[in-house]
Amino acid sequence: MPNVDELIARYGYFAIFSLLMLGIVGPAIPDETILVISGILARQGKLDYIAVLAAGYGGSLCGITLSYVLGRTGLLYLVLKVPFIRKNAGPHMDKVHEWFERYGRWTLFFGYFVAGVRHFTALVGGASKMEVRHFAIYAYTGGLLWVICFVSLGYFLGEHWERAVQLLHRGAGVIAIAVAVAALAWFWWKKRRPAR
Repeated sequence: MPNVDELIARYGYFAIFSLLMLGIVGPAIPDETILVISGILARQGKLDYIAVLAAGYGGSLCGITLSYVLGRTGLLYLVLKVPFIRKNAGPHMDKVHEWFERYGRWTLFFGYFVAGVRHFTALVGGASKMEVRHFAIYAYTGGLLWVICFVSLGYFLGEHWERAVQLLHRGAGVIAIAVAVAALAWFWWKKRRPAR
């Protein structure tokens, strides 16, 4: 099977769109690598920079929307129909929905930059019945920023992109840990506070 750069070199924008759509739905495809390689090919004049951005954004938009729809229909269907899942997960769905209404929007936005997270945020958003309007505002804006960021890494940094990606992932990881610690501290403080 041809590797990612061969597929992009052979099929161009169609490969970028298709690989990103499949990559957002499932974590087996290296999304950032696709975007960076596309940026490098645009820098070399083999692809057009704006067309790469459009194909990448279109693919990620379709993929994240499909994940949302699967979460809203398939995952929710499993929760409601499979007895074991309904018994164990069903009672928690209201809490998941409430949490996602409060914090999930920003998880959708920043989740693109954390490998593995972007594949599940839309599923959870759909399963928690997040409003389509809120989903679209945060997921589509985050997706646009993500595509521009990684295509531009390839376009402007060329072969030095791997170091920049490592720094970006490290920064996103630090932010995710800081948010998790802040959330835990807030829950701990709220629990210890005397009820009025």
